[in-house]
Amino acid sequence: MTLPAQYAWLAREGAPKMLVSALGLYGTLETPGPANNPKILAWADEIGQAYPTAYNRWAGEFYAHDSIAWCGLGMAIAAVRCGRQPPDKYLSALAWAEGGAGWVKAAVGEAMLGDILVFKRSGGGHVAMYVGEDATHFHILGANQDDAFNIRRKARGQCVGVIRPAYINRPANVRKVRLAPTGVLSGSEA
Repeated sequence: MTLPAQYAWLAREGAPKMLVSALGLYGTLETPGPANNPKILAWADEIGQAYPTAYNRWAGEFYAHDSIAWCGLGMAIAAVRCGRQPPDKYLSALAWAEGGAGWVKAAVGEAMLGDILVFKRSGGGHVAMYVGEDATHFHILGANQDDAFNIRRKARGQCVGVIRPAYINRPANVRKVRLAPTGVLSGSEA
């Protein structure tokens, strides 16, 4: 994993677990054209094996092409790999705003390192993880951002929900992170 210089500090963050899990996915790419990245396709099955609900079994069958929006899938696999059940209907980015068992809602202005941010966009939604903010944008780690798992900036005004793990012991490094207003703006999450 080679993070851009302005985000290199993230590699030294040992918590929260879901952040560390998501950083392990950094650089995963959607395969252009009709081919598919087998790693991305396998995530839905892995989630279904870890949490064998009817929805998760359906998602494993449904998710057959990496051209299907995969931001919710990316957040769900990061959650599962650190022992956390993703929210119901995790493939729908907007469904993340509802949280669920093991998740608590927070105010948009209270987002902190490792929180899950839900955005409204033309044609649907987007879900990614907070790694910081500047005056106008959140800096987010997520999947299907310009067809990759990467860090992008997204306008604060598009954020419609924040959820965070229901920590038993909140990691000491869960905090607001102020960053310079630099970095790539998210161009596409579809």
